[in-house]
Amino acid sequence: MTQKTADTQTWPDLAIGLYDKLTGRGAEITYEFQSLEVSVPSSTSPDAKHATWRMSGTVKIRTRDEAAAVRT
Repeated sequence: MTQKTADTQTWPDLAIGLYDKLTGRGAEITYEFQSLEVSVPSSTSPDAKHATWRMSGTVKIRTRDEAAAVRT
């Protein structure tokens, strides 16, 4: 029997899937942003005001396997 897997449809799903695969394996995920602009709404209302966040820099997510670090 062949197991079917759903295709990743969004960037957040891709990031979550990658993080899930790497968690507990001592992996590090690094995101680097250069002049990223995000429009952040103040509410979910259709007429919500928006603030513009500007980011440049690096975000690192590190994982570690606690069970593997404590071996007897």
